[in-house]
Amino acid sequence: MLYALLGDLHSNIEDTKTVLAHIQQTAEEARIIGLGDLYECTISKKKAQKLSGLPLQKAAIVEHEFEKLLTFPSIRGNQEERITQVTGIHRFQALPETMEIDGAMLMHGHQFKWSVSWQPTFPSFQKSLLFFGHSHESGLYHQQKKLPIRIRYGQPITLQNKQYGVNVGSVVDHKEWCLYDSKARTITFMRALPVK
Repeated sequence: MLYALLGDLHSNIEDTKTVLAHIQQTAEEARIIGLGDLYECTISKKKAQKLSGLPLQKAAIVEHEFEKLLTFPSIRGNQEERITQVTGIHRFQALPETMEIDGAMLMHGHQFKWSVSWQPTFPSFQKSLLFFGHSHESGLYHQQKKLPIRIRYGQPITLQNKQYGVNVGSVVDHKEWCLYDSKARTITFMRALPVK
């Protein structure tokens, strides 16, 4: 099965439209799944510790035009969790923290430990692949290390029978997503060009 995995949209309407159009053009039959941080929380982590009961519009960028684009299932990210924390609104708690698909686990990435240079330490997982986001940097990982490969957008990478972590990159700013073919066991890092 084909999956179009995207994360870190951060309420960006134009970048999200561009990526969804790219998926439609290049992988129309793929099942789209979000990896969290769909929304942008406007309250910093530090301020969030002291605030509660805020209206949703004061805590996040939530626009009707953006929400119409969210026609796919998603897990939640740290932005959705912080919005819940400062508003008390439970709508994002319905989003699962993780999800399993064919041969893979999906997780946002804020649950990992991250070094000061933004290198993740993965939790143990049973599936052979772990797709994640959070750092806004595409990459392929094996045994807790980022593999020194040059990402060539649009070119499939055939994975060996090992465990890998796959950072799908970010929709916001980079217009990145990842195409996963569970049958062929390939991943393809993708980058959408702006729609003209």
